[in-house]
Amino acid sequence: MSRASLLRLLLSSLSLASSAITASVGNAQTPTSAAGWARAGTQGDFVVKDFAFRSGEQIPELRLHYTTLGTPQRDANGVVRNAVMILHGTGGAGRSFLSNGYAGELFAPGKLLDSAKYFIVLPDGIGHGGSSKPSDGLHARFPKYTYDDMVTAQHRLLTEHLKVNHLRLIMGTSMGCMHGWVWGYTYPDFMDGLAPYACVPAQIAGRNRMIRTMAMDAIRNDPAWKGGEYTSAPPGLRAAQMMLYIMSSAPLVQQAQSPTRDKADSVIRAYLDARMASTDANDFLYQFDASRDYDPSPNLKRITAPALFINSADDQVNPPELGLAERYAAMMPRTKFMLLPITPETRGHGTHSAPKVWGGYLNAFLAALPQR
Repeated sequence: MSRASLLRLLLSSLSLASSAITASVGNAQTPTSAAGWARAGTQGDFVVKDFAFRSGEQIPELRLHYTTLGTPQRDANGVVRNAVMILHGTGGAGRSFLSNGYAGELFAPGKLLDSAKYFIVLPDGIGHGGSSKPSDGLHARFPKYTYDDMVTAQHRLLTEHLKVNHLRLIMGTSMGCMHGWVWGYTYPDFMDGLAPYACVPAQIAGRNRMIRTMAMDAIRNDPAWKGGEYTSAPPGLRAAQMMLYIMSSAPLVQQAQSPTRDKADSVIRAYLDARMASTDANDFLYQFDASRDYDPSPNLKRITAPALFINSADDQVNPPELGLAERYAAMMPRTKFMLLPITPETRGHGTHSAPKVWGGYLNAFLAALPQR
């Protein structure tokens, strides 16, 4: 396998590389290749005037970028019954789901979430992708958003712009998984079900928080950051990317990708070079800081929607030996938690974006999921 191919596989496994945002296009014909999926869907922007953040800050115009596939369908009472929203991870974008390995397994004709039957909504969270973010110009003066702000913005995108008043399913990966729990108690009747993958419904602490803190401090404590007014990427960003890699990687995957010393050196340096070329330090800092007050655990009893909650045993972000997922899932009687065993098909934290691994469980969940 070539160095370029290895890098693409690595980035796919982490599911954290931001996708390039292109101009609006119409729904493509059924894609049969990665290039086809890269052009699929209808892209748009919704601008919210005078958006108020939980911090008390306000922004005159908040741009929310999104991609949709398919068409919403309403019942006799005007309730949308076929909408599915899928929420991306930290540093990602909605269009990161438009790949052969994800969209080709879920959205293609005859697949579980066939876009001829479902209305698929792929938003870019605040601070990500084509949505408003610090690198647009405000830098460190951009409002200090949180996951609550991001979920509020998603709700406004759906209800005010896309005119979606109900969701069949909310799926989420990593940060999107955490957003799913926030959705579950903030808007408990808005969805039929939840499918949160690769997170824990509790405060981020322990090793997870330590790595996040080290990554953020690597940027903030770098004199070249200049309080967010740098003119070139501060070197601390590279150290932060190293923290991110350690956080998200899986030993078996990396051993298979890099079975020799020279290959390992080549792959990790190529990864870091690519990340440095595509990542803004302020955006990175804000994205990780947004989780600072995430803690749905006091509100879990307010989550009434059935949930299929899946983690994988090789996920070092949410290590199974902590037993946290099981503990908190037990507080939600309508939640089914599954811990996927390590197999050649799992990808550590990135297993959240591998429908071939968990698609059968989602199929069974949807088949038994009642309308609400």
